[in-house]
Amino acid sequence: MNDVYSIKDALHKIEHYCAYQERCHEEVVHKLRSMKMDSDEIDVIIARLISDNFLNEERFARSFARGKHRIKHWGKIRITNELKARKINKTLITIALKEITPEEYEETFHMLAEKHWDSISETNSLKKRKKFCDYILRRGFESNLVYDKVKELENKK
Repeated sequence: MNDVYSIKDALHKIEHYCAYQERCHEEVVHKLRSMKMDSDEIDVIIARLISDNFLNEERFARSFARGKHRIKHWGKIRITNELKARKINKTLITIALKEITPEEYEETFHMLAEKHWDSISETNSLKKRKKFCDYILRRGFESNLVYDKVKELENKK
């Protein structure tokens, strides 16, 4: 199969790619490069996708933050780092994080923390504490929340 696309064909294919789920500019550029498009063609296609509202970084960032928090139970630090890795600017990251209400964030944190604490079968309390903290910190929750929670859970024994 010949993988040489005209701008029109590439645009059509990328519109489907963007319509399927929210994408950031970085993902679309990567996809277009894999389709052997050159920089000028990529610029034309990106401009068209933005003007036709197939590509919107703010919409992507908001959707990403909501989804990763509600489905994967990620904290704000992990969400921020993942958005930065996708070259999303700080202003949009701040807007995206507002999609998570403080109540929802707290509820998710406590649910995840308690569920994980109960699932650790470690009898050595220092090892259990370390496993717990490492896991919750990897999920991207703030260290002050994690350390306060581990103290609370240890005192519940």
